[in-house]
This record gives sequence, C-alpha cells and structure tokens, in this order.
Amino acid sequence: MTASIIYQGDLRCEAIHIQSGTHIETDAPTDNKGKGEKFSPTDLLCVSLATCIGTTMALKATDMSIDLKGTRMEVTKHMLSDPRRVGQVDVRLQFNESLKLEEKDRVILERTGNNCPVAKSLHPDIKLNIIYDWAHD
Repeated sequence: MTASIIYQGDLRCEAIHIQSGTHIETDAPTDNKGKGEKFSPTDLLCVSLATCIGTTMALKATDMSIDLKGTRMEVTKHMLSDPRRVGQVDVRLQFNESLKLEEKDRVILERTGNNCPVAKSLHPDIKLNIIYDWAHD
C-alpha cells in the first residue's frame, strides 16, 4: 500500500504516506465549493508532473556528472468544464545561470524530462506545455 486516505469532511482529505508517515491534506478549490486552504487533488496532479520532470532529469543529470541543485519549477493548471478536468498544465523549469551545458546535454535532459513517468501516465488530451529556461540563452 502506498497511502492511507481519510475523508475529513468539509471537502478535505488527509493522506498518509505509509513508508514515511508524512501527511498531505487536500481541499476542494474555491471555484468548486471548497475553501481553497490546501492543495486540491488537481493541484497535486500538476505538482506531481513538475516534480517528476525535475526528479527524472536530476537522476539523468547525476549520471552525466551534472548538478541541477537549485533548479526552480513553476506550474500552472488550466481547468476545463463539461466535464470538469485539467485541460492544460504549464511547467517552467528555471536552471541556475551558473549551469553552462552543451546543447547535446540540454537535449538529453529535456527529452528525459518530457518522458518522465507522470507525463507518460497522463491522458493524452491533457496539453503539456513544458518550458526549459536555461537562463543564459
């Protein structure tokens, strides 16, 4: 088992990660009758994508003797209705200006990010707009 989840009422859930015991709470967004005081489940979907891209790239970068520490990721969710769903996710990765990579290394890392497990698990109708900002271009 990966997690144990309890519905707390008032459109809020608490998830407990079995291996580590850490907790995540979710709340429905304000545009869907929630308080918007925590990440919504669809927010976490988008955060999962961004962190998976970053983590998968970091794994590959380590094999290439490249340090991606300090890389910033920003994620924006775009909802659609009828049915209500995530229609687009924008992810922007901003790398340290001190990171000077050859084009071939950038291409390898971008391909790795684009093929992370979460990206490959999302429905193909969800548009992914992934921007790699190498800061010194």
